[in-house]
Amino acid sequence: MSGATDLLSTGLPREADPSAAAGSHWRDWIVLLKPRVMTLVVLTGAIGLYAAPVHVQPFVAAVAILCIALATGGAGAINMWYDRDIDAVMRRTAARPVPAGRVAAGDALGYGVALSVISVALMWLATNWVAAASLAFSIFFYVVIYTMWLKRSTPQNIVIGGAAGAFPPIVGWAAATGRIELLPVLLFATVFFWTPPHFWALSLYACKDYGRAGVPMLPVVRGARHTRWQILVYTLVLTAVSLAPAVLHLLGPLYLLAAAVLDAGFILLAWRVLRDDQAADGTSLTGDKPARRAFRFSLLYLAVLFAAVPLDQALFPGG
Repeated sequence: MSGATDLLSTGLPREADPSAAAGSHWRDWIVLLKPRVMTLVVLTGAIGLYAAPVHVQPFVAAVAILCIALATGGAGAINMWYDRDIDAVMRRTAARPVPAGRVAAGDALGYGVALSVISVALMWLATNWVAAASLAFSIFFYVVIYTMWLKRSTPQNIVIGGAAGAFPPIVGWAAATGRIELLPVLLFATVFFWTPPHFWALSLYACKDYGRAGVPMLPVVRGARHTRWQILVYTLVLTAVSLAPAVLHLLGPLYLLAAAVLDAGFILLAWRVLRDDQAADGTSLTGDKPARRAFRFSLLYLAVLFAAVPLDQALFPGG
């Protein structure tokens, strides 16, 4: 469920400190939850819940959001358990608690499974079976479909696997209504098509890490030039999808304005990534600035776009 699949790594952390393996600290158990991933996942889930056309008791809403957070964290911990071998050889992940030896692999697995089970059971008790089933499927998709299957087998891993991080708006809406309708599906699609340009921008400057670990990310398998083109193509598709709620009159002018401005900014940055000075093999001659800027903007893009949903509904009820 973690969106955003390892989506919110914000750079390349330092190598693991060997002296840190003496024992676990409470912070290590927080790190296992992938709190950076959790932030946007919880935001998109909360927006899905808030956008639903029904009143939800504050306590029930809080429990539903907690369940989404627990599910995200549990899936993240299972991901770190399974990926401990490749995390150990990647510079940006070598300091994680499991490969660094501060948390035992079995403990991380048990922690993740327990949180996942609790989140689904609590969601069922507090809301309804549709929300609980959607939450359970999102965990399954991230852990089994993405982490255990797609990530190591195909350069399309992040395209298909991105669905895992796109479920929260559907889960939030279902928690409020017991149904799955068009608006949350469009919000799902927005996150789904946002994921490839977001993650491929990161992978352009973490390419050596993935190559060392044998993970077939697109820049490793098809090269940087092909990846740059794919970033632009998916950004254009994202533009059409993100504008759909306003075009279909599900949301109003404030959302339309926010989406149009954000999409224009993302297209501009994707174009700069594509036009980055390149060597014959497609690698950058000017450093990673365009890709890093696109990656950082993509985080802002999703947060602001989803924040515009409740603001638009408050100011322009009825879309």
